[in-house]
Amino acid sequence: ESFSDIYTAPSLQKQWYSVLGNHDYRGDSEAQLSSVLREIDSRWICFRSFVVDAELVEIFFVDTTPFVKEYYTEEDGHTYDWRAVPSRNSYVKSLLRDLQASLKRSKATWKIVVGHHAMRSIGHHGDTKELVEELLPIMKEYGVDLYMNGHDHCLEHISDEDSPIQFLTSGAGSKAWRGDVDPTTNNPKSVRFYYDGQGFMSARFTHTDAEIVFYNVFGEVLHKWVTSKQLLLSSV
Repeated sequence: ESFSDIYTAPSLQKQWYSVLGNHDYRGDSEAQLSSVLREIDSRWICFRSFVVDAELVEIFFVDTTPFVKEYYTEEDGHTYDWRAVPSRNSYVKSLLRDLQASLKRSKATWKIVVGHHAMRSIGHHGDTKELVEELLPIMKEYGVDLYMNGHDHCLEHISDEDSPIQFLTSGAGSKAWRGDVDPTTNNPKSVRFYYDGQGFMSARFTHTDAEIVFYNVFGEVLHKWVTSKQLLLSSV
């Protein structure tokens, strides 16, 4: 009802790649990963962590919920399905080790890491410090270009202060317009764009250029960012 009956447009009849978020872990996380869902709707592709290799672009999907230490305590006020995560430390270490190996092997022109939680955000939830401490150093080491996430119900573009990495939040499909963030009082130079309303983001890549565009619900462009990579040509 919330997927197959909603995304019915002809342009959306292609594979959808998803990772689990904190609300998925609050329910039956195993059910979200079930192959039965793909039998019901073949577009649904959801795993904990996986890689999509499109040659020009390689996308590394990361299961970010187990990183957040607050979710393991009573302070969070929710019950999480940790059946596949018997040990937070060992699970995260294994995940990071696999990601590091995949990034090292990658020959893609553009490398994108996707997770549910924001790494950098001035939105409602703010930065996820565990991702900054444990995931960001690996991304910098292996030349990741973009980190994309949801979680905060807004649209954001933030640049890293000491690397080319761009942090892109596109979580404005629902429960936007929170009104609890004033970007004018918390807007360092690294914040390129912030929008507290509903909308979406597109990404276009060529061998030399990348274009990120944020739109409102009417399809009007709110923010555009373009970058280029110089082709390295070798002569024989």
